[in-house]
Amino acid sequence: MNYLESVVLGVVEGLTEFLPVSSTGHLTIAEKIMGLPIDDDSITAYTAVIQMGAIAAVFLYFIRDIRDIVVGWFRGVFKASERGTMSYRMGWYAIVGTIPIGIVGLALKDVVSGPLRSLWWVGGALVAWSAVMIWAERVGRQDRGERQLTLRDAVVVGLVQCIALIPGVSRSGATISAGLARGLDRVTATRLSFFLSIPALTAAGLFELKDVHGIPVGETVVGTVVSFIVAYASVAWLLRFVAHHSIGKFVPYRVTVGVIVLVLLATGAISAT
Repeated sequence: MNYLESVVLGVVEGLTEFLPVSSTGHLTIAEKIMGLPIDDDSITAYTAVIQMGAIAAVFLYFIRDIRDIVVGWFRGVFKASERGTMSYRMGWYAIVGTIPIGIVGLALKDVVSGPLRSLWWVGGALVAWSAVMIWAERVGRQDRGERQLTLRDAVVVGLVQCIALIPGVSRSGATISAGLARGLDRVTATRLSFFLSIPALTAAGLFELKDVHGIPVGETVVGTVVSFIVAYASVAWLLRFVAHHSIGKFVPYRVTVGVIVLVLLATGAISAT
C-alpha cells in the first residue's frame, strides 16, 4: 500500500462510516479497484484501524455530551440520587448496547475477516438492507425523543448492530433503522447510533492493531488522519440531514452500487475476493 492508496481509503472510510451506506462495503470495493488483497488479514486489520480516525471525529464532535455521560454515569454509580439523570441512563445504554456486538464480533471474527470479505456479500447486503431501511421509515412512529429512550431500545439497537458485521449492511444503517422501528425520531436514533459506535469501533480497531503487518506505519497514520478529517464533516452533515430527511434517500445509491457489483461478479468482470 502506498500513500495515495492510504489517502483514498481514508476518504472512503471518513465519508461512509456514519452514513447508512456501509463503510466496510465501500472499503472492500475500493480495495478491490486498487488491486489490494481484500481477504488478507493485514488489509482487514488496516480498515479497522483507520476507523479509529472516524471514531476520534465522533468523540470530538460529541465531546461535551460524552463528558456529561461519563461524569453522570460515575456519579450515579456511587450516588443513588443521581441515577435518574439522562447522563447516567445513557451511560448504561451505551454499555449494554455494545455488549452484543462485542460477543458476536469475537465469536465470529474468523468468519467476518474470512468468508464475509467477499464482494458477493457486499453487493447482496447493499441491496437487501435497503429494503429494511425503507420498512423502518414506514413503520417508525418517530414519536419518542432522547428523554424517552429505554434500556430495551439500547438492547434492541445493540443486537441489530451485530448484523452490520456483514459488509454492505452498514452499522449506522442497521442501528438507525432499529431505532426508527422502535419509534425513535431520526435525530435520537442517529445520536444513539453514534454513541454505540464509539466503544464498538474503538475496541475493534485496538483488537485488529496487532494484525497490521506489512503496511508501513506512515501509510496507516495518513489513512487514520484523513478518515478523521472527513468523518468529522460527515457527522455534522448527517445530523443536519436526518433532522429533515428520510434515510430512505440513501437507498437509490445503495441499490445502484449493489447491483453494479453483483452484475460485475455475475459476468466475471471481477472476482469476489
